[in-house]
Amino acid sequence: MASGTKRIRVLMAKPGLDGHDRGVKVIIHALRDAGMEVIYSGLRQTVEQIVSVAIQENVDVIGLSILSGSYMRIARRLMARIKEEELDDCLVILGGNILERDVAGLKSLGIAEVFNHHAEMAEVVSYIRNNAAAGAA
Repeated sequence: MASGTKRIRVLMAKPGLDGHDRGVKVIIHALRDAGMEVIYSGLRQTVEQIVSVAIQENVDVIGLSILSGSYMRIARRLMARIKEEELDDCLVILGGNILERDVAGLKSLGIAEVFNHHAEMAEVVSYIRNNAAAGAA
């Protein structure tokens, strides 16, 4: 990393009652190995907790890992809170067990990208590097 280059700051969160965190931990390690600074908020986070940590940590990216079927409800609430807090410059990505038919709806809410549970780590890293404008400054 060149001196003076700001590291991309990523908040990874597990919202709702989903207690499976192996996948998110793999992603966290891949992002750290790629030189990003990653904050993991832990399991069973509320939307309010996630947004609060994003503000406190001044993150460039919020990544949600959701393996339950509640991703549409969580995404609606999260994007509404992000708008209320004027965090519009924060890139929001979502991964997990996401039905293909719901991807367009998630993106219409403001989710920048959706990764299914089979996504390659290199794909996630590349997407964040190419789209987290605040982190590239």
